[in-house]
Amino acid sequence: MYLKKHILLSLTLLLLCISNISGQITLPKILGHNMVLQQQKKIPVWGTAAAGEKITVTFAGQRKNTVADQSGNWMIKLNPLKASFQAREMSIQGTNTIVLKNILVGEVWLCSGQSNMEYAMRKYSDYQTKTKGYHPPEDDLNNADNTNIRIFLDRRKYMDPSPEHLGWDNAMGKALVDFSAVGYYFAKDLYAKLHVPIGMISAAVPGSRIEPWIQASKMEIEPKLKNGQILGKLSNDGGDAGKFYDTMIEPLLPYSIKGILWYQGESNCFLGENIRYAYKLKTLIQSWRNDWKDKQLPFYFVQIAPYNYSASKDRPLTVKSLPEFWEAQALNLKLKNTELVTITDLTDTITELHPGYKWEVGRRLSLTATNKTYGMQNVVYSGPRFQKMKLENNSIEISFTHTGSGIASRDEKPLTGFTIAGADKKFVAAKAIQQGDKVMVSAPGVPHPYYVRFNWNEAAQSNFINKEGLPAVPFRTDNPWEKLF
Repeated sequence: MYLKKHILLSLTLLLLCISNISGQITLPKILGHNMVLQQQKKIPVWGTAAAGEKITVTFAGQRKNTVADQSGNWMIKLNPLKASFQAREMSIQGTNTIVLKNILVGEVWLCSGQSNMEYAMRKYSDYQTKTKGYHPPEDDLNNADNTNIRIFLDRRKYMDPSPEHLGWDNAMGKALVDFSAVGYYFAKDLYAKLHVPIGMISAAVPGSRIEPWIQASKMEIEPKLKNGQILGKLSNDGGDAGKFYDTMIEPLLPYSIKGILWYQGESNCFLGENIRYAYKLKTLIQSWRNDWKDKQLPFYFVQIAPYNYSASKDRPLTVKSLPEFWEAQALNLKLKNTELVTITDLTDTITELHPGYKWEVGRRLSLTATNKTYGMQNVVYSGPRFQKMKLENNSIEISFTHTGSGIASRDEKPLTGFTIAGADKKFVAAKAIQQGDKVMVSAPGVPHPYYVRFNWNEAAQSNFINKEGLPAVPFRTDNPWEKLF
C-alpha cells in the first residue's frame, strides 16, 4: 500500500514538473468555473507555471500581469469588486490560456469542523417530523433552485489541481446532496437578507478533533494562564496535528473569504477537555486569521448540543463535563469578532450525537453574521447571556445581555435549569422568578446564597429564552477560568 501511494505521488509530481517545464499554467482546485469571488476585498488569483513565464489575468475590466518566480509560483491580486449577479469569465493566459466561466461576485464563507458541520443535506428525508425551532417551509433538497448560491465541497483526497477546473456548483440537485446542511441553510438565510450571491466552502471531517485543523508548528506552544500557570504544550495531546489543515485548509489559501463558521468539539469533549480546548480553539482562530492576513476575520462557532457524555465507558466523564466544555468554548468570546450560537434546545434526545435541526443551526449562524458582520443591529442573534449577579437578602438577582424583546419562558411555566448554593458550593434546585429582564434565584434550604448555575448539566434543556425564541446560554457564576484566560 505504501509503495502504491509512493508511486502515485511520484507520478503526480512528475506530471506537475512536466507541465511547468512546458509552460502549462495550473490553478488550485478552489479556482474554477461557477465560483463566487468575495466582494470589496482584493481577489488573489494564483497558481504555477514555468519559471519566468509571464502571466496575464483578465476579469471584470481588469487586466493584470506578473511573472512566475524561480519555483514556478505566481500570484495576482485583482482590485476589489462590487457584488454582481452577472455571470462573467476570467482569463488566465500564459503559454496556455485558461478561461473560467460563470463567475459571480458576492459573499464567501468557509464552514469547517467535524460531523455535525459535515452533516449532509441528503440526511433530511425525515425533516418534516421535526418540531423545534424554525422549520423550513419546503424540502430544499429536492426544490432548491437558486443559482446565485454556489457551493464548494472540500474533499481532502481531491484537492489537487484539476485541468477541468471543476469544484464549484450551484446549490441544488446532486451537488447539494452531499453538502453541509448547516452551510447551505446559512447561505439561504443570508441570501434572503443581503440579496447578493453567496459562496460557501465546506471543509469538515466526521469525528475529527480540533488538533488536525491546526498547522502542526502552531501547536508547539505552552499556554500561560494569567496567574502564571503553564498548561504544557498543546501538541502533547496528540490528535494528528495539522493532518486536515495540510490537506484541506492550506489548499484554499489565500482565497478571499468574508468569515469562518466552526462547528466542532464533540471529539474533544469525549476526552474531558475544558481549558486546554479553549486554548486550542484560540490557537486555531488566531492562526487561521494570520493565514488569511486578516486579524479581524469573523469567526462564529456553535456550542455543541446536549448529549450523555457521562455514559462514555472510555473516560471518567460526569454530567458536568459538557457544561465545562461549553464554558471553554465561550471563553473565546474574549477575542474580537467572535460569536457563539447556543443550541441546547435543538435535540430530541441526548442519546443522539448528531441531532437534526441543522437548518436552525444555519439560520442562527446567519442571524449572527447579519448582526455582527453586516451591521443589521436590529437582528437578534443570541438568547440571554449572564451579565452580573447581585446578592439580595436570601436571593440572587441575575442580569442578562441579549434579552432581545424581553426574556420569556418557552412553555409559559416557571423558568427551569437554575441551581443555587451557599459558600459550601452544595448546589440544589432553585426557584427562578422573572422580574422584567432579570431573574431572582433562591432556594428554601440556602439562606445565604453565593453561587448560581444555569443549565449546568449535559441533559439540561431549560425553557428560558428571549421572546425571539433563542435559548439562554449556560453559565456558572463561579467560573474558575474567567479571569485566567
